[in-house]
Amino acid sequence: MLRQTVRQRWQAKLKAVKAELRRRLHEPLSVVGSYLGSVVRGHVQDYGVPMNGTSIVAFRQAIGRLWMWALRRRSQSHHLSWERMTRYIDRWLPPARICHPYPLVRLGVITQGKSRMR
Repeated sequence: MLRQTVRQRWQAKLKAVKAELRRRLHEPLSVVGSYLGSVVRGHVQDYGVPMNGTSIVAFRQAIGRLWMWALRRRSQSHHLSWERMTRYIDRWLPPARICHPYPLVRLGVITQGKSRMR
């Protein structure tokens, strides 16, 4: 059985993050980075199931693009390159990974010894 992120939830979360980044436009980089890290961490913990890796990676990349958009709006002449932004993303956003095992591994528990449920 294949479980994937629902597109409407994915887009709604990105829209909410975009509005929050607009609100936090003048906050320090570390504060915004820790906020975005918690957003990505929560998304990975919710949707980090097998066969959903591409969606998790795409969400992390979309958050990085929104963050770059917000940082470039801070000044009239932005000098933020993708190399520098990649360092920010690698520092503050957790890696996109599968954190939940397959259902057969998770639910295939065998009791050891005598079971008290007889």
